[in-house]
Amino acid sequence: MVVYLVGAGPGDPELITVKAIKALEKADVVIYDRLANEKILKYAKGAKLIYVGKKAGEHYKSQEEINQILVEEANNNEVVVRLKGGDPFVFGRGGEEVITLSEEKIPVEIIPGVTSAIGVPTTIGLPVTHRGISTSLTIVTGHEDPTKPEKQVKWDYTADTIIVLMGIGQIKENTDALMKYRDPKTPVCVIENGTTPQEKIIMGTLENISYKDVKPPALLIIGEVVDVFKQIKEIND
Repeated sequence: MVVYLVGAGPGDPELITVKAIKALEKADVVIYDRLANEKILKYAKGAKLIYVGKKAGEHYKSQEEINQILVEEANNNEVVVRLKGGDPFVFGRGGEEVITLSEEKIPVEIIPGVTSAIGVPTTIGLPVTHRGISTSLTIVTGHEDPTKPEKQVKWDYTADTIIVLMGIGQIKENTDALMKYRDPKTPVCVIENGTTPQEKIIMGTLENISYKDVKPPALLIIGEVVDVFKQIKEIND
């Protein structure tokens, strides 16, 4: 038996890796998330499909239930694929699933995916680092587990570029917190449904982006690299 922990990429089904496709082609079971493009499931012909999607305020299955499903399916099948949006180890709780499976002595192979934090801005031509502008990058969750005894995200990051994942539901609170440490005029780019036909780009600043019409799933890119993106667009327009 083996469980493949697979990153499905940022949304565009063509951005999945060849290694991920090979795992899906031999899968007996595929356990997949909401942000994994369902078009990718075509590679898992004949496999049992189990949906365990989660989104803010609405969990189809809890993480504990997902862990149990993984163990049960691994014990009853030769090849199980756990398909997760983006990369399984970038806010995908992949580490928790690996620990659970390892405790049960179930072999796990991890297949990385293109994380939306990098893949989404790259596909629109927004460089998250740029010589003379940004030499550092922080990727942070915009939605911490409310059951944590203490918040880990303080918003006092010093990186030149900040990318916020899963933060649209708390965009006002997050940008207000960031403005304690950054100029309110700092440029911001929000990308909704990145790498898909529904993609939408919204520009603003820390002080006004929360007042714009922004819907999840989306990510925020904060920093002077947003102005580099604007320059590239002006040249190409």
